[in-house]
Amino acid sequence: MNLFITRSKTIKLLTVLVMAWQLAAVAAPADQEPSNHNTSNHNIPNRNAAELFAILPDGAAGPEGLTVGPDGNVFVASFGFNQNGSVTGLGQLFVFNSEGRFLRQVSIAGSSPHLLGIAFHPHTGALLVADFGAGQVLSIDARTGASQVFMTVTGSSGLNGITFDQAGNVYVSDSAQGILWKTGPAGGPGTAWVIDPLLTTVGIPPFGANGMVFNHAGTSLFVANTGNDTVVQVPVTNGTPGKPSVFVNSVNGADGVAIDADDNLWIAANQADEIDVVSPSGKLQARLGEFEGVDRKGLPHGLLFPASLSFSNDGRFLYVTNLALDLRVFGLPQAVDSQWCAQVRHFTVSRMHARFQPLGSDDDDDRK
Repeated sequence: MNLFITRSKTIKLLTVLVMAWQLAAVAAPADQEPSNHNTSNHNIPNRNAAELFAILPDGAAGPEGLTVGPDGNVFVASFGFNQNGSVTGLGQLFVFNSEGRFLRQVSIAGSSPHLLGIAFHPHTGALLVADFGAGQVLSIDARTGASQVFMTVTGSSGLNGITFDQAGNVYVSDSAQGILWKTGPAGGPGTAWVIDPLLTTVGIPPFGANGMVFNHAGTSLFVANTGNDTVVQVPVTNGTPGKPSVFVNSVNGADGVAIDADDNLWIAANQADEIDVVSPSGKLQARLGEFEGVDRKGLPHGLLFPASLSFSNDGRFLYVTNLALDLRVFGLPQAVDSQWCAQVRHFTVSRMHARFQPLGSDDDDDRK
């Protein structure tokens, strides 16, 4: 997507990533306005809806990475793209309190403008961010923006999602090379922990391993593969990975992944503008959220290219970044959402209640 990144591998990957939206494109009226929802159920609340949680400051690029801090604040990293294309300068971190009030914006020293996964280390408290544009993971000071290199890798990488095991080891997905990198709690050079064709993609876009999370027992690591619309399961025994296999198919643009107390996976389907909830057996439990248009002030409503997601510390809410991309800024044919994305002037983070009504259940059968 960034036509100005000097690393040619990254340029190709990002450009083809946005082309994937064409696969789902259908004719959309150019002058369509957001729906007024004039139906017989207009006054019935939608328990699955995504509500506006926070608006990034004017001039901010689209948000991608998201994590919740020990204090309950929400930390958001921008991917460095807006309706005009790539931005320049340092990567940006935005911090909001648990009610969505903007607290501060921090420039990350030594970074590219293109940041992805972000997470607090569960043992050390270090805030780590995957610098996709520079091919490294940084440890950053969330108040000053000071940074130091936490992990390096080899090859033409596309570092993306970050997760941790129970011992505090750090795992980072490589969307370009189909690798899961591992380093210790203190960082250092990454070791290729898993290399497998299922972490690459033969589809469009060629953007493989993305968001990932361990189950609570630590016996499986689940990895979203965006280009293949799959979630891959890696069995783990005493820290040693087994043979990866496809856990589920047909998650349209599987991106960020979170796990709830019952080991259900909550998966951001970035090309369907929804969150898919999948049981530990792989059964679809719910499809949550929807896109509801962009208003005349340039504010998107609902989910628009949901990218990363994380639960609040009390488990009541799910926070989701809305990346909102217009393919035409890259010289590509429009996708079904492109005209809407071009209208976005204020990038957002959504919030959803972390409850769902399982498909086929009674109205009072809500699950956390």
